Amino acid sequence: MFRKTSLIVVALISAVVSTAADFDITKYGAVGDGKTLNTAFIQKAIDECTRSGGGKVIFPAGIYLSGTIELKNNVTLHFNKDSRLLGSTDLEQYRNLDPFTEGLGIDVGWALLVAVDAKNIGIEGEGAIDGQGSKLKAEHILKDTRPEGQRWGRRPFLVRIVRCTGVTVKDITLNYAAAWTSHYFQSKNISIENIKIVSVGVAHNDGIGIDGCQDVIIKNCDVISGDDALVFKTTSSKMACKNITATGLRLKSSQAGIKMGTESMAAFENIKISNCHIYETRNGGIKLLTVDGAHLRNVEISDITMDDVRTPMLFRLGSRLNVFRKGQDTKQPTGTFENVVIRNVKAKASDSAQLKPASGILITGVPGHYITNLKLENIEIELLGTGTAENSRHVVPEAIDQYPEVKTFGPTIPAYGVWARHVKGLKLINVSFKLKNNDLRPAFVCEDGKEIEVSGWKIPATEGGEAIIRLENVVGALIQNNEVKGTAGLFVKVEGAESKSVVVTKNQTKEIKKTISLPGTK
Repeated sequence: MFRKTSLIVVALISAVVSTAADFDITKYGAVGDGKTLNTAFIQKAIDECTRSGGGKVIFPAGIYLSGTIELKNNVTLHFNKDSRLLGSTDLEQYRNLDPFTEGLGIDVGWALLVAVDAKNIGIEGEGAIDGQGSKLKAEHILKDTRPEGQRWGRRPFLVRIVRCTGVTVKDITLNYAAAWTSHYFQSKNISIENIKIVSVGVAHNDGIGIDGCQDVIIKNCDVISGDDALVFKTTSSKMACKNITATGLRLKSSQAGIKMGTESMAAFENIKISNCHIYETRNGGIKLLTVDGAHLRNVEISDITMDDVRTPMLFRLGSRLNVFRKGQDTKQPTGTFENVVIRNVKAKASDSAQLKPASGILITGVPGHYITNLKLENIEIELLGTGTAENSRHVVPEAIDQYPEVKTFGPTIPAYGVWARHVKGLKLINVSFKLKNNDLRPAFVCEDGKEIEVSGWKIPATEGGEAIIRLENVVGALIQNNEVKGTAGLFVKVEGAESKSVVVTKNQTKEIKKTISLPGTK
C-alpha cells in the first residue's frame, strides 16, 4: 500500500514539474537591444506560459523595450542578472485595464506591467524594470499642453497588480516610474521581499502602494521615491487594507516615509510596521490619515528611526469624503480613528520644514469626531526650536474637508512638541524632546480633549515661555511623573469654560514659578 501511495505522489510531483516550464522571451522574438519594441513578443511568451499550466517567463541579459504587458495566471517573470524591461516613451503603447481616479481627482491606471484578476503570479530576479519616467514626461509635454496637475495621470505606473491572489515580488529593482512605481489593488496573499526601488525625477513617484489589500507581508526593502515611500490607500469602499506586516524597510522620500489614507474609503486595520529607518523625507515621517469615511484602527508602528525628516508625525481624522471610482462607490459619512499605538521612535527633525518653526507631532480630528485611544510611547524627537510667544497663540485652521497634509495646518503650530485637537483617550507616555534653540511655545498643547494622559516626559530647558503645557477645553487629564527643566511662568495652564478634572501630580518642576493655572485665574 505504501509503495502504491508513493508512486502516486511521485507521479503527481512529476506532473507539476512538467507543467512548470521556462519560457525564454527571446525564443518568441524579443530582442534585447533597447530599441526593438518587444510588447507583442513578451506577451506571446506570457500567454504561452499560462496556457501550458504556468512556469517562468525568462528575461535573459539585455534591454527589452516594451509597452503594456499583462501578467497572467501561474506565471512568474524572472529577470536574469543584467536584464532590464524598459518602458517605452510613447504613451500610445500603454493600456489602462482598470481606470480609477486618485486622491487629487486625476484619472489614472495606465501601466507598463499589469495583472488583473490573476492567481499565483510573481516578479523576481536580479534584473530591473525601468519606466524611463523623465524621458517619457519630456515627450509627453511636447504633445499635451494641459497644466501638469491635469496631464500627469495619463503617464503609466510601473507595476500594477489588480484583484489578484497569490502574488510574490522579490529581489527585483524597480526604477524611474512615470507615475506610481508599484500599486497593489484589492489583492490577497502578497509577499514583497528584498526589492529595491529608485524612482525619482517626476512627480507622483510613490514607492510601494498597498490599496485595499489583505494578508500582505513586506520585508527587507529599500525605497527611494519621489513621492510617499510606503503608502496604504483604499480607493474603493469594497475592500479594506487588513492583516498587513511590514518590517526591515529603509525609506527615503520627497513626501512621506510611511503614509496611510490619502485615499481612504475602506478600513485600515490590523496593520503592524516595525524596524524601519526613515530618512531625508521632505513632507513627513509617519502620517496616518482617514478623511473619506474609512475606519482606521488596530494599527501598531514600532521601533522606527528617522533622520532629517520634515515634521516627524501627523495623525488626521477628517471629512473630505471623496469618491474615487465613479459609478462604483457613493459618498460616505466621516470615519473613525481609534486604537493606534506608536512606540519606540527616535527622530531628528529637519531644521527647515513645512511648518515655521518646526513642530514634532500633529494630532487632529474635526469637531464632533475624535481621534480615539491613540497611544504614543517611548518617543524621542530632536527639533530646531526658535518658536516665539506669538507662535504659541497661533490658531490652526480646522480644514475639515481639505486634502490631508502637514501644510494644510500651517504655517505655524502653537506647540513645538505635540499639538492635539479633538482627541479622546490620548496617552503620551515617556516622550522626550531635544531643542537646538530656545522655544517659547509649550511642549504640549491640547484643544478639545477628553481623558488625556501625559506621563514620563523629559522636557528640555527653555526660558521665558508662558507655560510648558496648555490645555484648552479639556475634560479629564492626568499629568504626572514628568521632568521639566528650565523656566516658565506656569507648568500647566488650563483654559476654556469646558475644562475640568485636571490632575497634576508627582512632577519635577523646580524652576517653574507656578504648577497650574485654572480658568479665570492667573
